[in-house]
Amino acid sequence: MKYLNGAMRAALCGVAMTAGFSHAALAKEPYKVFLSMSYVGNDWQAEAQNMVTAMAKANADKVNLQIQVAGPVAQKQIQQIDAMVQAGAQAIIVYPISPTALNASIKNACDKGVVVFAYDSSVTEPCAYNVVTDQVALATESAEWVAEKMGHKGNLIFMTGVPGTSVDTDRNKAARAVFAKYPDIKIIAEPSGMWSQAVARKALTEVLATTSWDNIQGVWGATACVQSWSLQMEAGIEKLVPCGTEGTNGMRIMMLPKGSIEGATAPYAPVGAPGISLESHPGAGAVALKLAIDVLEGKKVPKTTLMPLEAVTSENAKLCKTGSFEELAAGCNVFDPGMVSSGWFANIANPATPEVGFQAALVGQPEVKN
Repeated sequence: MKYLNGAMRAALCGVAMTAGFSHAALAKEPYKVFLSMSYVGNDWQAEAQNMVTAMAKANADKVNLQIQVAGPVAQKQIQQIDAMVQAGAQAIIVYPISPTALNASIKNACDKGVVVFAYDSSVTEPCAYNVVTDQVALATESAEWVAEKMGHKGNLIFMTGVPGTSVDTDRNKAARAVFAKYPDIKIIAEPSGMWSQAVARKALTEVLATTSWDNIQGVWGATACVQSWSLQMEAGIEKLVPCGTEGTNGMRIMMLPKGSIEGATAPYAPVGAPGISLESHPGAGAVALKLAIDVLEGKKVPKTTLMPLEAVTSENAKLCKTGSFEELAAGCNVFDPGMVSSGWFANIANPATPEVGFQAALVGQPEVKN
């Protein structure tokens, strides 16, 4: 599947251009912006927070960013958003735990002139802006790839994510629709990995208490691949089960040809594992903050912005040696294991945010693209 750039896709989707409430006259000091995070027990959210922080630092003359964490509880996030409005928020960037539960609080914020952006996981309140990945396309392509590698038959482990989020709901629905087309594919387990490597490993171990890898022909779901392949290797299995879809660097390293990185040690080493890596872009929050500043300054931005989506397989995996903008522009999409952890997410490139590169994702420091 070929992916259009964000501007073209927005146009095709008929995205309405909406004038933002102008706060320019009030902006004698930096805008008071809050980041409301939900579940943070995974690498993706940590990286996303780093990129938002880097974007705020790159705009330190315009933004005073405060970060709060609600956890996977919608009511607590509602209370946080209400408190942010009372504290004088001019913009709120939110990873919503639910697409609908926050709507009343978001509408209240908008009515008071607060600019609200949801990132990665969307909300349905019309006054809010959404910066998201096309989760249906992500899940459909990765599930079709896994089904094909299974020969459209056999037993499948279907790993789910954080329940209640629009990301998890949309992905699961789209992937199930794919696997349902093939009556000889049977989903034998649906563990929740919570988009966490540690949780995914525990969940897979529990599944294997009642079956074995000899009885499994495919694995699908975020954070499922590194742990499923690692468990197979620990069991002495050489022919690994095809898996999709996570964006971790560990998965992409394991997909590289065996021996292609000198000194790399198992399991964080190239083994030629059969996989497709597609993942939500961890820079969505950074894009949301940048666009929120635009709205605060009276500029027009689309109500929905789609993030880049790239499918990485062993055929197009390309190693980054430094993580420079030049390497990213040249198509590198896997980072040397000496640079980042296995759970670090490798899909950080985005031409729309030249302030946010490798150092931003890694340690929250902005960069300037030459």
